[in-house]
Amino acid sequence: MSEVSIEYPFSAAAVRNLSVGDRIRLSGLVFTGRDRFHKYLFDGGKSPVHLKDGAIYHCGPVVIRKDGEWKVLAAGPTTSSREDLYTPKIIEEHKIRVIIGKGGMGKATLEACSHHGCVYLQAVGGAAAHIAQRVERVQGVHLIKEFGAADAVWELIIHDMEAVVTMDAHGNSLHKRIRNSSKRSLRVVIAGD
Repeated sequence: MSEVSIEYPFSAAAVRNLSVGDRIRLSGLVFTGRDRFHKYLFDGGKSPVHLKDGAIYHCGPVVIRKDGEWKVLAAGPTTSSREDLYTPKIIEEHKIRVIIGKGGMGKATLEACSHHGCVYLQAVGGAAAHIAQRVERVQGVHLIKEFGAADAVWELIIHDMEAVVTMDAHGNSLHKRIRNSSKRSLRVVIAGD
């Protein structure tokens, strides 16, 4: 486990060098995407942004318009498992390299990460205002009329956003390790040993 800085565009080689447990400082362009955007892409919709070698952040930021510019007030992660149905296909078709969210994702997404060279980064839940401070600017917004502000695709330029690799491109999952460890501990408690 180490601390690693990565910057957009995220190459397959850089992503494959990451391991479960690595602490990440991520910089550059990140696209937000939630339920409506994932379903839209899954159903064959054309992405308004170039996602190859990019990052999708499961986030519905709180954004205001001030002096003609967007300002992010809060940018906390949303629960990623809601996107599990869509994510393997999106990773494959759009060559996504980084997914950021909270709570982890399932087996099919883990397999897609391993096969196509993608990682899942766990962002800090409950730190929405802190993460917003890492947003240097909003570069653009897409599909806001169609999806609303929370589900729009926001182009965020971030600097040193902190996260932890919890699913790597080698098929390792910290979420799975914790589940298995918890099950073993529970069996011990139930057995009374």
